[in-house]
Amino acid sequence: MSEFTPPKDLKIAVIGLGYVGLPLATVLGRSIQTVGFDVNENRVSSLCAGHDATGEVEQKDLAAATMLQITAREEDLKSCNVFIIAVPTPIDSSSRPDLSPLLSA
Repeated sequence: MSEFTPPKDLKIAVIGLGYVGLPLATVLGRSIQTVGFDVNENRVSSLCAGHDATGEVEQKDLAAATMLQITAREEDLKSCNVFIIAVPTPIDSSSRPDLSPLLSA
């Protein structure tokens, strides 16, 4: 099997830095230009300081993602050409998914 070489203009956005989005953004950000976006500015500040309060990603793994930009600024997404949405889809009492976080993203 050959190794994947991403196109030079590839820039991935991971929208939502929770328990799915943050580990994904961290892995991608080791070898591909990646923007990790979250609307929670406190979370973004903490992640930029190298600390994940949820414990999903260790500080050394955040530091290893040298091609990852973590932001809460929507304008930072404009240069991305691939978008991965990793936001919650909770269910209601009738087991129907609440898609409003997905639609907002």
